[in-house]
Amino acid sequence: MTKKNYTTFSTTHKVRPDDIDMFNHVHNSIYLDYVLAARYEQMEKFYGMSMEKFLEMGFGWVVKAVNIEYKRPLGLGDYFSVETRIIEVDKKSCRVGFEITRLKNKKTSTIGWFDFVMIDLKTGKAATISDEMISLYSI
Repeated sequence: MTKKNYTTFSTTHKVRPDDIDMFNHVHNSIYLDYVLAARYEQMEKFYGMSMEKFLEMGFGWVVKAVNIEYKRPLGLGDYFSVETRIIEVDKKSCRVGFEITRLKNKKTSTIGWFDFVMIDLKTGKAATISDEMISLYSI
């Protein structure tokens, strides 16, 4: 994988009632949804190549692996930022790092990374990430 310094992008959200579990904080699985929602927005807004564009071209992204470390819980009504950045990319996959921070106190709630593989939607198999795609995402 190619390692370099990639730009970090931030998206802000608010914890909704349906995100809360029986322990009165955000359910652990919802943090993954927060990151995926932020990346979806950031793909279009910052990279100029949305998920829809990948789908039109016959490609999609699937999660190969996830690592997440929970540091502090988020609660109902908390505003938080989801910062993401590409850590590494190669011809078949990319690793995206993330950090979720409660805005009220600037404390980190969650950190981690996703490994994504680009697939050909017709075959369901790994597809080659073009040099053009890598270039668009290498900001």
